[in-house]
Amino acid sequence: MIRTIEATIDESGNVRLHEPVQLLSTQRALVTILEDAPLVMADEIPLLSEPALAEDWNRLEEETAWSHLQPAQ
Repeated sequence: MIRTIEATIDESGNVRLHEPVQLLSTQRALVTILEDAPLVMADEIPLLSEPALAEDWNRLEEETAWSHLQPAQ
């Protein structure tokens, strides 16, 4: 079974797990180093994708396909 456990790694490479772990034997593990702060905030991602998606959204075929959801004018 694969589990993800939060940990902190100090400048010397020492790993400190944030919760206790019980294992029946020695296990392999992968370590992913995360940035202190994400380069892009999660709420910015939709804004960054909008120009690329706008090409498809604004096509006549899309407008026709979704027109039944628009209020009557």
